[in-house]
Amino acid sequence: MADFNFTPYDSSILILTGIPNLEDAHIWISIPFFMVYIMALLGNITVLFVVGKEQTLHKPMYLLLCMLALADIGTSTSFVPKALCIFWFNLTSITVKGCLTQMFFFHAFSTMHSAVLVTMAFDRYVAICNPLRYTTILTNARIAKLGLLGMIRAVLFILPMPLLVSRQPLCANRIIPHTYCDHIAVAKILCGDITGSRMYGLVLAFLIIGFDVTLIGLSYGLIIRTVLRLSSQEANQKALNTCTAHICALLMAYPVGLFSTLAHRFGQDMALHVHIILSNLHYLIPPMLNPIIYGVKTKELRDKVVKNICRMHSPHATDFKPE
Repeated sequence: MADFNFTPYDSSILILTGIPNLEDAHIWISIPFFMVYIMALLGNITVLFVVGKEQTLHKPMYLLLCMLALADIGTSTSFVPKALCIFWFNLTSITVKGCLTQMFFFHAFSTMHSAVLVTMAFDRYVAICNPLRYTTILTNARIAKLGLLGMIRAVLFILPMPLLVSRQPLCANRIIPHTYCDHIAVAKILCGDITGSRMYGLVLAFLIIGFDVTLIGLSYGLIIRTVLRLSSQEANQKALNTCTAHICALLMAYPVGLFSTLAHRFGQDMALHVHIILSNLHYLIPPMLNPIIYGVKTKELRDKVVKNICRMHSPHATDFKPE
């Protein structure tokens, strides 16, 4: 996507600056970027490999983990490689079509990530509030349909973003002060009326986050009501423990994401490099931590991961049974 022979006024080229005012520190910034990205890839690919290989993990909960892993891989991969090219080689140019493509996939995968979190909340609701009907309500086929529905929603909601941007003329100054082609960052370099793009992005952010958080809130409201009715303290603790990993994923996804969206539009007093670093961390940290959190909190998955690692190191140790 990079091109050494460009000028700022080339009609097909845009410039991504990386992190403004911290250009001299790009190499140092790239080190944690690269390490976190590699850890995210390794963790999520491990989840996909282990769940795919182990027949006993072909259950709705683990299929949802695979969907979350795919969304995390897609979100981080849609922008980190280009950011590293900027940091390492100063390859700041990107074609207009490449920028719009990156914009679509980045926002589509992050929207799919939110849809998976909603489905996970429904999964926890059924597991705690209707445990006897869990296997009949949440089948693998139904989870696959919900995943497909989340993907269709992402495509239909996000596709207008690059289409709205592409209809407006670009200004002579085609420099985007960011590490990736964020929708509002690209809209700000347009010379036409960007009210439609601004409003669509803002409404969409509140619509997706608002709708998804409302469904998640309703699920957890019903879960808390059911847990409070349990007579045994041990049963209460066990029920809540099944939600811990999901709650951690929610806390990483929504508060920082909403704050970043609002800051980019209304936070004129916030230093630009602070906002961009925050935005990048929001899409880098969850993909790295989600496999760790679910691996630690889900014993069956943890045991299968340990078993597969031991098999790789000791091919003949097929009878290994984790404690």
